[in-house]
Amino acid sequence: MGDWTFFSNYGHVLVCLARDREMRLRDVAVEVGITERAVQKIVRDMQDAGFITVSKQGRCNRYQINRRKSLRHGLESQVTVGKLLALIGKPDSPAKEEVATVEEVATVEEVATVEEVATVEEVAPTPAEKPIEADKKGEKKPAPGDSREQGSLF
Repeated sequence: MGDWTFFSNYGHVLVCLARDREMRLRDVAVEVGITERAVQKIVRDMQDAGFITVSKQGRCNRYQINRRKSLRHGLESQVTVGKLLALIGKPDSPAKEEVATVEEVATVEEVATVEEVATVEEVAPTPAEKPIEADKKGEKKPAPGDSREQGSLF
C-alpha cells in the first residue's frame, strides 16, 4: 500500500499553524515532511487568499488563521476552516496554552447546528430520571445504580 494521506501539504501546514501560531516555518517543514521553501510558498499562497494573516512580533512571525473562511473546492465550500480545524482538534500532547483572538473564535453556528447537538435525553438519563421502584411495604426505593441509593455526593 502506498504512502498517501487525506490532506494536501496545504492542509498539513494549516493544521501545524493552527496548533502553534508561533511555530517556525522550518519546524513546520520538518513536521509536514517538505522543504522550508515549499512551506514559505504555501504560507504566501494562503496569505494571498485570505486564509491566514502573518504579523511580526520582534524577530518572530505570528500566524493568525481566518476560521470563518470557506474551503476553496466546490465539494467542501460549505465548510469553514474553523469547522475543519475543530474536527481535527488539538494533539493530546501538552502544548502551550494559547488565547484565541476574536478572529479565531468560531461562532456557535460554525461549531454545530441544532440537529448535530445531542440532547441530554439522547445521551443517558440522569439519576433523577431513573424510575423509582416500590418495595413490598409500598415504600419507594431508588432503582439499582441510582446515586441516591449509594449515598454519593455527586
